Amino acid sequence: MIRAFRANARDHRASILVAALSAAFGVALLACTNVLGAFISTTEVGSHGSAQFALALVAGVFFVIAVFVGAIVTTNTFATVIAGRTRTIALLRLLGSTARAQRRSVAGEGLTVGVIGAAAGGVVAVVLAFVAVRAFVWTGVLPDTLYPVLTPSLLAPPVVVVLTTWLASWIGSRRVLGVAPVEALGAAEERPSSGLRSKGRIAASLLLIVPGAALLGFGLALGLGLFARSGDAALADFGRYGVLVAMVGGLVSFTGVIVAAPLFLPAVLRGIGLLLGRGAATRLAAANALRNPERSSRTAIGLVIGVTLITMFVVATQTWLVIMRAAAAKEPELYQGTESVLTATMLVFSALVGFSAVIAAVGVVNSLSLAVLQRRRELGLLRALGLSASQVRRMILAESGQLVVAAVLCGLVLGTLYGWIGAQTLLGQLPGAGLVAPAVPWLFIGAIVLAAAVLAVGASVAPSRRATRVSPVEALAVD
Repeated sequence: MIRAFRANARDHRASILVAALSAAFGVALLACTNVLGAFISTTEVGSHGSAQFALALVAGVFFVIAVFVGAIVTTNTFATVIAGRTRTIALLRLLGSTARAQRRSVAGEGLTVGVIGAAAGGVVAVVLAFVAVRAFVWTGVLPDTLYPVLTPSLLAPPVVVVLTTWLASWIGSRRVLGVAPVEALGAAEERPSSGLRSKGRIAASLLLIVPGAALLGFGLALGLGLFARSGDAALADFGRYGVLVAMVGGLVSFTGVIVAAPLFLPAVLRGIGLLLGRGAATRLAAANALRNPERSSRTAIGLVIGVTLITMFVVATQTWLVIMRAAAAKEPELYQGTESVLTATMLVFSALVGFSAVIAAVGVVNSLSLAVLQRRRELGLLRALGLSASQVRRMILAESGQLVVAAVLCGLVLGTLYGWIGAQTLLGQLPGAGLVAPAVPWLFIGAIVLAAAVLAVGASVAPSRRATRVSPVEALAVD
């Protein structure tokens, strides 16, 4: 396991970074929750049990989301690594090694990556948490008292990250290691579109999206205390768990969206691509979305996840702020000192959004790199047919452009919905709180759109240049 990792250490830099960020996210989140819980307990807000319970729930919700995103990113990262080892794996298979042995080797590398990344991220997060607490005390944001920063619960995030990284490495290796040795020696090809539009995929996506949407609605009703008004004492007490029900619904429904992505994203990408121009490069870019639906949807979904995640956090935070201020205006005697609590919490949430943005960005870069890596033969054929290197690069840039537009549209809709439901289910039962419209900070949304465009275009430039530097003959000979 260690030997295999050392032999391919350079390939795993991105995976280690994702594991470290995920572990740091979880550790920092729990540490900050402990500190905020201690602070809120000293204020008037802390006298109401719902506030502290909501704070405890938010840590669990955000950590589960971070692990979910990190697992998807790690799966794509290992798929990228395995795609670059196709010839080596095929040769080992021909020499007698089995697919099971190769998958065990890759899974061992994933376990090592998880241990190294989680340990490094956890230690860094603990140090930063201590420094942040002292800085907040020194600046007067937090009162000078003893805060429980270091607790046994901080061991949970690194352990979970190690396990999910190991599982993601196994899943990421499934497709390439499952082919026959003779097939692996050739170029890996995408499955045909007809295979993707199967009844099985449609059924699987519906089995996830429909129950997930139902759980979202049920969680929202619980969070708003609708059942409490009906006089059902059991459901009224269960209302505080509405955010957990909504979280499960969000994860299940979004997984369904990922499963269904090859069914709708290629058509969306093609439609957007046709609006970008009528040149040869843009027409090819639009056609490629339907020609290779699995590849195009896999690339797009990485950016959709990133935009959805960040939008969800931003909308949830802003809606949470609106709810708290509205409740304080209606019940001022219960919310004395609310502004200081909001200030501290907003600072913490801003840091959490930063963690999530970096994790999502790593996933986007890896997805785009994978897409170009697997197309060297295709790009070589286009150049052999007469396209210049600059035309090929323009085609890839056009694909990146349509990718950004499609991912931003999908991500903004999903992120706004999930963020609003999350805030409502978390705080809907506080005294004076109630149903509010989603709070969308448009300036921040504009920054997200710009960042997504820069990231997608920037991530495609370097691999496209590397691919077009190779002569057409050499590119056609690449695995």
